[in-house]
Amino acid sequence: MTRIGAVFNPYHHAPEELRAAVQVAETAAVPELWLWEDCFRESGYASAAAALAWSENLRIGLGIAPLPLRNVAVTAMEIATIERMFPGRFLPGLGHGVQSWMAQVGAKATSPLTLMREQVTALRALLAGDAVTASGRYVTLEGVRLDWPVASAPPVYAAGQGAKTLALSGEIADGTVLVSGLTPAEVGEQIGHVRTGREAAGRAGEPTVVAYVTAAFGEGADARVTAQHGDDALAVDRGLAGSPVEVVAGIARFAEVGVDAVILDPAEGEPDFPAFLRAVGEVARLVS
Repeated sequence: MTRIGAVFNPYHHAPEELRAAVQVAETAAVPELWLWEDCFRESGYASAAAALAWSENLRIGLGIAPLPLRNVAVTAMEIATIERMFPGRFLPGLGHGVQSWMAQVGAKATSPLTLMREQVTALRALLAGDAVTASGRYVTLEGVRLDWPVASAPPVYAAGQGAKTLALSGEIADGTVLVSGLTPAEVGEQIGHVRTGREAAGRAGEPTVVAYVTAAFGEGADARVTAQHGDDALAVDRGLAGSPVEVVAGIARFAEVGVDAVILDPAEGEPDFPAFLRAVGEVARLVS
Protein backbone atom coordinates (compact mmCIF):
# COMPACT_ATOMS: atom_id res chain seq x y z
CA MET A 1 0.00 0.00 0.00
CA THR A 2 1.27 3.46 -0.91
CA ARG A 3 2.06 5.69 2.07
CA ILE A 4 0.42 9.12 1.99
CA GLY A 5 1.52 12.38 3.58
CA ALA A 6 1.51 16.16 3.32
CA VAL A 7 4.18 18.87 3.26
CA PHE A 8 4.54 21.72 5.74
CA ASN A 9 6.36 24.25 3.58
CA PRO A 10 8.85 26.51 5.44
CA TYR A 11 8.53 29.13 2.71
CA HIS A 12 4.80 29.58 3.22
CA HIS A 13 4.48 28.90 6.96
CA ALA A 14 6.36 30.43 9.90
CA PRO A 15 7.57 28.18 12.73
CA GLU A 16 4.74 29.26 15.03
CA GLU A 17 2.19 27.91 12.52
CA LEU A 18 3.46 24.34 12.87
CA ARG A 19 1.53 23.41 16.00
CA ALA A 20 -1.86 24.20 14.47
CA ALA A 21 -0.91 22.29 11.32
CA VAL A 22 0.13 19.26 13.35
CA GLN A 23 -3.13 19.31 15.29
CA VAL A 24 -5.19 19.45 12.10
CA ALA A 25 -3.11 16.71 10.49
CA GLU A 26 -3.48 14.47 13.52
CA THR A 27 -7.24 15.02 13.74
CA ALA A 28 -7.62 14.42 9.99
CA ALA A 29 -5.64 11.14 10.24
CA VAL A 30 -2.90 12.32 7.89
CA PRO A 31 -0.31 9.55 8.30
CA GLU A 32 2.83 11.63 7.65
CA LEU A 33 3.74 15.32 7.74
CA TRP A 34 7.02 16.22 6.04
CA LEU A 35 9.17 19.26 6.79
CA TRP A 36 12.39 20.46 5.29
CA GLU A 37 15.27 22.69 6.32
CA ASP A 38 16.44 25.46 3.99
CA CYS A 39 18.81 28.27 4.88
CA PHE A 40 17.98 30.38 6.68
CA ARG A 41 14.47 29.48 7.75
CA GLU A 42 13.43 26.84 10.28
CA SER A 43 15.45 24.23 12.14
CA GLY A 44 14.47 20.82 10.82
CA TYR A 45 15.29 18.87 13.96
CA ALA A 46 13.73 21.33 16.41
CA SER A 47 10.58 21.46 14.28
CA ALA A 48 10.41 17.68 14.00
CA ALA A 49 10.78 17.21 17.77
CA ALA A 50 8.08 19.77 18.48
CA ALA A 51 5.70 18.25 15.92
CA LEU A 52 6.17 14.80 17.42
CA ALA A 53 5.55 16.15 20.93
CA TRP A 54 2.27 17.72 19.77
CA SER A 55 0.97 14.49 18.24
CA GLU A 56 0.41 10.86 19.11
CA ASN A 57 0.22 9.00 15.82
CA LEU A 58 1.60 11.35 13.16
CA ARG A 59 4.91 10.39 11.57
CA ILE A 60 7.21 13.31 10.86
CA GLY A 61 9.55 13.28 7.89
CA LEU A 62 12.48 15.61 7.39
CA GLY A 63 13.05 15.80 3.69
CA ILE A 64 15.62 17.18 3.83
CA ALA A 65 18.31 18.73 6.05
CA PRO A 66 21.62 19.84 4.46
CA LEU A 67 24.53 17.56 5.32
CA PRO A 68 27.31 20.18 5.34
CA LEU A 69 25.74 22.26 8.14
CA ARG A 70 26.41 19.71 10.90
CA ASN A 71 29.13 17.39 12.06
CA VAL A 72 27.88 13.85 11.53
CA ALA A 73 28.20 13.08 15.26
CA VAL A 74 25.83 15.97 16.01
CA THR A 75 23.38 14.73 13.37
CA ALA A 76 23.47 11.26 14.94
CA MET A 77 22.81 12.76 18.37
CA GLU A 78 19.86 14.79 17.01
CA ILE A 79 18.26 11.78 15.32
CA ALA A 80 18.91 9.37 18.19
CA THR A 81 17.47 11.78 20.75
CA ILE A 82 14.28 12.26 18.73
CA GLU A 83 13.98 8.53 18.02
CA ARG A 84 14.32 7.63 21.70
CA MET A 85 11.66 10.15 22.70
CA PHE A 86 9.26 9.26 19.87
CA PRO A 87 10.11 5.72 18.71
CA GLY A 88 9.26 4.82 15.15
CA ARG A 89 7.72 8.16 14.16
CA PHE A 90 10.71 10.12 12.81
CA LEU A 91 11.88 9.78 9.19
CA PRO A 92 15.09 11.80 8.77
CA GLY A 93 16.42 12.78 5.36
CA LEU A 94 19.66 14.42 4.25
CA GLY A 95 21.00 16.08 1.11
CA HIS A 96 23.83 18.13 -0.34
CA GLY A 97 22.29 21.49 0.50
CA VAL A 98 22.12 24.43 -1.90
CA GLN A 99 25.73 25.14 -2.73
CA SER A 100 25.44 28.95 -2.64
CA TRP A 101 23.97 28.77 0.87
CA MET A 102 26.64 26.35 1.99
CA ALA A 103 29.24 28.82 0.72
CA GLN A 104 27.60 31.60 2.76
CA VAL A 105 28.27 29.70 5.97
CA GLY A 106 31.70 28.40 5.00
CA ALA A 107 30.48 24.81 4.65
CA LYS A 108 30.52 24.30 0.88
CA ALA A 109 32.04 20.92 -0.03
CA THR A 110 34.34 20.64 -3.02
CA SER A 111 32.89 17.16 -3.61
CA PRO A 112 29.28 16.94 -2.38
CA LEU A 113 29.13 13.28 -3.44
CA THR A 114 32.12 12.39 -1.26
CA LEU A 115 30.60 14.29 1.64
CA MET A 116 27.30 12.42 1.27
CA ARG A 117 29.04 9.06 1.05
CA GLU A 118 31.14 9.69 4.16
CA GLN A 119 28.41 11.28 6.28
CA VAL A 120 25.54 8.92 5.48
CA THR A 121 27.76 5.86 5.92
CA ALA A 122 29.05 7.09 9.28
CA LEU A 123 25.58 8.20 10.39
CA ARG A 124 23.97 4.84 9.73
CA ALA A 125 26.81 3.11 11.59
CA LEU A 126 26.41 5.43 14.59
CA LEU A 127 22.65 4.89 14.67
CA ALA A 128 23.28 1.13 14.53
CA GLY A 129 25.19 1.50 17.81
CA ASP A 130 28.66 0.95 16.36
CA ALA A 131 31.85 2.58 17.59
CA VAL A 132 32.93 4.47 14.49
CA THR A 133 36.43 5.43 13.47
CA ALA A 134 36.80 7.22 10.15
CA SER A 135 39.45 9.34 8.50
CA GLY A 136 37.97 10.68 5.31
CA ARG A 137 37.95 13.87 3.33
CA TYR A 138 35.06 15.31 5.35
CA VAL A 139 34.41 12.93 8.23
CA THR A 140 36.94 12.32 10.99
CA LEU A 141 35.86 10.21 13.95
CA GLU A 142 37.90 8.36 16.56
CA GLY A 143 35.99 5.61 18.35
CA VAL A 144 32.75 7.63 18.49
CA ARG A 145 29.75 5.77 19.86
CA LEU A 146 26.39 7.12 20.98
CA ASP A 147 25.99 6.94 24.76
CA TRP A 148 22.21 6.79 24.30
CA PRO A 149 21.81 4.46 21.31
CA VAL A 150 18.45 3.72 19.74
CA ALA A 151 16.65 0.41 20.12
CA SER A 152 15.92 0.39 16.39
CA ALA A 153 17.56 2.81 13.99
CA PRO A 154 15.15 4.92 11.92
CA PRO A 155 15.54 4.77 8.15
CA VAL A 156 17.97 7.39 6.84
CA TYR A 157 16.80 8.95 3.58
CA ALA A 158 18.99 10.78 1.09
CA ALA A 159 17.86 13.16 -1.62
CA GLY A 160 19.09 14.42 -4.93
CA GLN A 161 18.23 15.05 -8.54
CA GLY A 162 21.28 14.11 -10.59
CA ALA A 163 21.96 10.56 -11.75
CA LYS A 164 25.14 10.24 -9.65
CA THR A 165 23.49 11.43 -6.44
CA LEU A 166 20.48 9.20 -6.98
CA ALA A 167 22.70 6.18 -7.60
CA LEU A 168 24.69 6.99 -4.46
CA SER A 169 21.47 7.20 -2.47
CA GLY A 170 20.52 3.75 -3.70
CA GLU A 171 23.94 2.49 -2.68
CA ILE A 172 24.24 3.90 0.86
CA ALA A 173 20.86 5.16 2.18
CA ASP A 174 17.73 3.43 3.45
CA GLY A 175 15.52 5.42 1.11
CA THR A 176 15.45 8.27 -1.40
CA VAL A 177 13.42 11.49 -1.46
CA LEU A 178 12.46 12.96 -4.85
CA VAL A 179 11.40 16.56 -5.49
CA SER A 180 7.97 17.67 -6.69
CA GLY A 181 7.18 18.79 -10.23
CA LEU A 182 8.18 15.51 -11.89
CA THR A 183 5.86 13.40 -14.01
CA PRO A 184 5.47 9.68 -13.19
CA ALA A 185 7.67 8.91 -16.20
CA GLU A 186 10.41 11.23 -14.90
CA VAL A 187 10.08 9.77 -11.43
CA GLY A 188 10.43 6.28 -12.91
CA GLU A 189 13.62 7.38 -14.66
CA GLN A 190 15.05 8.73 -11.41
CA ILE A 191 14.12 5.54 -9.56
CA GLY A 192 16.08 3.69 -12.26
CA HIS A 193 19.22 5.54 -11.17
CA VAL A 194 18.52 4.62 -7.54
CA ARG A 195 18.13 0.97 -8.53
CA THR A 196 21.43 1.10 -10.43
CA GLY A 197 23.27 2.21 -7.30
CA ARG A 198 21.52 -0.34 -5.16
CA GLU A 199 22.32 -3.19 -7.52
CA ALA A 200 25.96 -2.09 -7.87
CA ALA A 201 26.29 -2.27 -4.09
CA GLY A 202 24.83 -5.79 -4.06
CA ARG A 203 21.78 -4.76 -2.06
CA ALA A 204 18.74 -6.99 -2.51
CA GLY A 205 15.17 -5.86 -2.97
CA GLU A 206 13.57 -2.73 -4.32
CA PRO A 207 14.55 0.77 -3.13
CA THR A 208 12.27 2.74 -0.83
CA VAL A 209 11.24 5.97 -2.59
CA VAL A 210 9.42 9.01 -1.26
CA ALA A 211 8.13 11.45 -3.88
CA TYR A 212 6.81 14.92 -3.23
CA VAL A 213 3.91 15.57 -5.62
CA THR A 214 2.27 18.98 -6.05
CA ALA A 215 -1.46 18.85 -5.30
CA ALA A 216 -4.49 21.10 -4.99
CA PHE A 217 -8.08 20.47 -3.95
CA GLY A 218 -11.34 22.32 -4.31
CA GLU A 219 -12.16 25.51 -6.19
CA GLY A 220 -9.36 26.76 -8.41
CA ALA A 221 -7.28 23.59 -7.93
CA ASP A 222 -6.51 23.12 -11.63
CA ALA A 223 -5.46 26.73 -12.03
CA ARG A 224 -3.07 26.62 -9.07
CA VAL A 225 -1.30 23.53 -10.37
CA THR A 226 -1.01 24.80 -13.95
CA ALA A 227 0.21 28.19 -12.73
CA GLN A 228 3.04 26.44 -10.92
CA HIS A 229 4.02 23.75 -13.41
CA GLY A 230 2.72 24.80 -16.83
CA ASP A 231 -0.34 24.37 -19.00
CA ASP A 232 0.30 20.65 -19.57
CA ALA A 233 0.92 19.87 -15.88
CA LEU A 234 -2.35 18.04 -15.28
CA ALA A 235 -2.22 16.15 -18.57
CA VAL A 236 1.16 14.61 -17.69
CA ASP A 237 0.62 14.40 -13.89
CA ARG A 238 3.27 16.99 -13.08
CA GLY A 239 0.78 17.89 -10.38
CA LEU A 240 -2.55 16.50 -9.18
CA ALA A 241 -5.78 18.42 -8.73
CA GLY A 242 -9.45 17.91 -8.02
CA SER A 243 -11.33 15.85 -5.48
CA PRO A 244 -9.61 13.34 -3.19
CA VAL A 245 -10.89 10.55 -5.47
CA GLU A 246 -9.29 12.19 -8.50
CA VAL A 247 -6.02 12.72 -6.65
CA VAL A 248 -5.99 9.07 -5.58
CA ALA A 249 -6.18 8.06 -9.25
CA GLY A 250 -3.10 10.17 -9.96
CA ILE A 251 -1.24 8.73 -6.98
CA ALA A 252 -1.73 5.26 -8.45
CA ARG A 253 0.30 6.31 -11.50
CA PHE A 254 3.22 7.26 -9.27
CA ALA A 255 2.92 3.98 -7.37
CA GLU A 256 3.08 2.08 -10.66
CA VAL A 257 6.62 3.37 -11.37
CA GLY A 258 7.90 2.37 -7.92
CA VAL A 259 7.03 5.15 -5.47
CA ASP A 260 6.38 3.90 -1.94
CA ALA A 261 5.23 7.17 -0.37
CA VAL A 262 3.48 10.06 -2.12
CA ILE A 263 3.77 13.23 -0.06
CA LEU A 264 1.35 15.86 -1.31
CA ASP A 265 2.89 19.32 -1.56
CA PRO A 266 0.36 22.20 -1.64
CA ALA A 267 0.41 24.12 -4.90
CA GLU A 268 1.57 27.71 -4.60
CA GLY A 269 -1.28 30.00 -3.61
CA GLU A 270 -3.06 27.35 -1.50
CA PRO A 271 -5.78 29.43 0.18
CA ASP A 272 -6.72 27.09 3.04
CA PHE A 273 -3.95 24.87 4.41
CA PRO A 274 -6.13 23.22 7.10
CA ALA A 275 -8.62 22.23 4.38
CA PHE A 276 -5.73 20.88 2.32
CA LEU A 277 -4.64 18.71 5.25
CA ARG A 278 -8.16 17.40 5.76
CA ALA A 279 -8.31 16.49 2.06
CA VAL A 280 -5.00 14.64 2.38
CA GLY A 281 -6.48 12.71 5.30
CA GLU A 282 -9.35 11.68 3.05
CA VAL A 283 -6.89 10.65 0.34
CA ALA A 284 -5.08 8.47 2.88
CA ARG A 285 -8.37 6.88 3.92
CA LEU A 286 -9.25 6.09 0.30
CA VAL A 287 -5.81 4.65 -0.44
CA SER A 288 -5.95 2.41 2.61
